Amino acid sequence: MPDIDAIAYSKKLSSLIQAEITESGGWISFSRYMELALYAPGLGYYSAGSQKFGESGDFVTAPEISPLFAQSLANQVRQVLALTDGDVLELGAGTGKLAAELLLELHLSESLPAQYLILEVSAHLRGVQQQTLQQCLPEDIYSRVMWLDVLPEKFSGIILGNEVLDALPVNILSNTSDGSRELGVVWNGAFEWQARDLSGPLYESASKLTLPDDYVTEICPATSGLISSLSRILQQGVILMIDYGFPHREYYHPQRNQGTLMCHYRHHAHGDPFAYIGLQDITAHVDFTAVAIAGVESGTELLGFSSQAQFLINCGITDILTRYSPHDITRYAPLASQAQKLLSPAEMGDLFKVIALGKGIAEDLVGFIQGDKRHAL
Repeated sequence: MPDIDAIAYSKKLSSLIQAEITESGGWISFSRYMELALYAPGLGYYSAGSQKFGESGDFVTAPEISPLFAQSLANQVRQVLALTDGDVLELGAGTGKLAAELLLELHLSESLPAQYLILEVSAHLRGVQQQTLQQCLPEDIYSRVMWLDVLPEKFSGIILGNEVLDALPVNILSNTSDGSRELGVVWNGAFEWQARDLSGPLYESASKLTLPDDYVTEICPATSGLISSLSRILQQGVILMIDYGFPHREYYHPQRNQGTLMCHYRHHAHGDPFAYIGLQDITAHVDFTAVAIAGVESGTELLGFSSQAQFLINCGITDILTRYSPHDITRYAPLASQAQKLLSPAEMGDLFKVIALGKGIAEDLVGFIQGDKRHAL
């Protein structure tokens, strides 16, 4: 359970959301609720100072699990940098662990970019990232890192997003025999769901879905918006997104009738977004077909789609593991266990997917040389 200080902090955010509901006539979309719960300045989950990543936080990401993740990813990054003579732009860099390990690995192969850009909306996480990178990197490498408040007007190189799309605010649909409606949020002494008729772009998106009765699911216009923005600024290079999710037909499978919305608090996963407001992560799985469509419609080419396991194997994770002798148990055994978590279908291997969109890339990407499943989108 949260301590007294955390509860007081949560109540402040709750009051802010209540005030917005009142100002909006008594109802807000769940997308707006989720945006405030995660990103309200100084109060939202990602904007405040609680521990989020790692064993002492609420969830663990692949870069936190093992350096093998970044070391493998570096092979894909290196190829794109060689083809474009560009830079790296990471979206939402978490603790900075991925950036640190990636830069160290690129340094080993003398393939450092001139700049490693980080777009981070959270002032708190920006501070964490700066501390991590200063501790891990020599000054001559750290000097290449630059933080951004907004996307650059144009960019060449590789854009990375690891577990970024799942944290974008989603709208919630409820489909019954009477048709689809949007589930929003009201305040009646507690936050509650309330349905309203669909309108505008959300109605158009919902009308393209064929959903069974008694079905709840998500639509994420923010995903298409972000991918479109990234596609527009990309001059030459690759957009590489890594996250958990499904192609369209799996995402909206009849058996997935309660959607994919999930909350994480102290490594406990549950489905109540109205609990621990500001103290828990709120996520939804990614519709990778929507990602592909948004990219292609915005002028990029779909270059690859695979499971995380296949991508990391293609990028040489097993070769990297051989750098360490199996006879050195104290070093090898933990890394072998970490690789298992990254690759196993029962862990992150199959649930997490990797999608690549690009412009002006003439070679096949190394991360998709085998097991490319673009056809599944």
